[in-house]
Amino acid sequence: MSNHKSQLFIDGTWVPPHSTARIPVVNPATEEELGSIPDADAIDIDAAVVAAKAAGPTWANRDPRERAEVLRRIADEFEARAEGIASITSQQNGTPISIARAMHSQVPIQYRYFADLAESFEPESLVETASGDAVVRLDPVGVVAAITPWNGPQPLAAWKIGPALAAGCTVVLKPAAETSLDSYLFAEVLEAADLPAGVVNIVTGGRETGAELVANPGVRKIAFTGSPRAGRAIGAAAAQDFKRVTLELGGKSAAILLEDVDLEAFRPFVFSGCTPNTGQTCRAFTRIFAPRARYEEIVDFLAGALKDIPMGDPTDPANLHGPLVNAAQRDRVESYIRLGVEEGARIVTGGGRPAGLESGYYVEPTLFVDVTNDMRIAREEIFGPVLVVMPYDTVDEAVAIANDSEFGLSGGVFSPDAERATAIARRFETGSVGVNSSTLPIETPFGGVKSSGLGRELGPGSLDAYLESKTIFRQPA
Repeated sequence: MSNHKSQLFIDGTWVPPHSTARIPVVNPATEEELGSIPDADAIDIDAAVVAAKAAGPTWANRDPRERAEVLRRIADEFEARAEGIASITSQQNGTPISIARAMHSQVPIQYRYFADLAESFEPESLVETASGDAVVRLDPVGVVAAITPWNGPQPLAAWKIGPALAAGCTVVLKPAAETSLDSYLFAEVLEAADLPAGVVNIVTGGRETGAELVANPGVRKIAFTGSPRAGRAIGAAAAQDFKRVTLELGGKSAAILLEDVDLEAFRPFVFSGCTPNTGQTCRAFTRIFAPRARYEEIVDFLAGALKDIPMGDPTDPANLHGPLVNAAQRDRVESYIRLGVEEGARIVTGGGRPAGLESGYYVEPTLFVDVTNDMRIAREEIFGPVLVVMPYDTVDEAVAIANDSEFGLSGGVFSPDAERATAIARRFETGSVGVNSSTLPIETPFGGVKSSGLGRELGPGSLDAYLESKTIFRQPA
């Protein structure tokens, strides 16, 4: 099958785009063109929104248990294609194949979780009042624009499409330009699952395509994962028509290592929590706070642990770090590394391009010390394998510095004393905190505060963002 795509998935079928513009897709490990996609325009977007709107009433009126069955079929069909989707995703964004496989193994679980929520969904409840009773009805909000990033395209699409379909909404999906080839395989999943035409439409393109989708008057809800800058623009545009938004944005998450931390127990988190997906994960623990009495020990440990993470060809399952997604992202990360040195911080390990990897957008895992919290490398999201480690004298000081950030997405506290760590975690100004963990449970809400976003995804309240409540007052005749 060719990776040079010439069609869009609209109203349950493949259609040629109105736009003639194209966007190349580049393999970041080889710097060679992998394929290309249509750069859809406003007319293409409108066709997708019209299809979604037309499919809305029938889908909304289906019994929630029937919608649950469709979601389970999507899960089954995705599972059958997970290896192919993981492979093309890895080729597009450089995620090591072992990580891509693990990531995509979770997607069917996610759709089945949302199916369970649909099955238990009651659209109406009765409320007794002093003047009679009232029916409170929950209706789907309407057409949803789901705009996904390149670092985890299918899992983050599932977080949006799953609850939207469970609630009775229809969807227009706009994947990131860097990772759109996998969306064509996802369209095959939808076809095989016998999803009714128009319920999910897929339109590829760049930033302007996304802006047209956000601005389209037929869209009533926007679910977005991406940068704070893009999130602010989406929020401002959505406000013009009072569209609902869920915005999961950036992070600069802190991990506080308590004085009794077991460093060998923490070792796996240097990869899974601090530099997952080669540091291209919004909730990564990129600020590490170490007790001053153990500071040098922890710095040495972190430097060694970073050096031990195998980096290279993402098709080799042994490698856990791959290239950054594109040349612009590598340039951005390298500019921050230079900035850190200019600010007076010191590199303990990394800081350059790895030897033996002349092609591909690789950057060595990098650790900075002599960092103060006013430095930009300590305050701004870098989105690469760059960590800063700062000493603290008291836990109060560590918490205060951790919270002195425009971001508030995630964080972590690590100690054998889980109860004490939990008490400290309660003081974080973030949407989530891991205690001796970096695993995000699907059964719990996820999202950020401050510049890390607005609203929540996952958890038992997943459907809430896709529903409008209507109260019907009744008085005895």
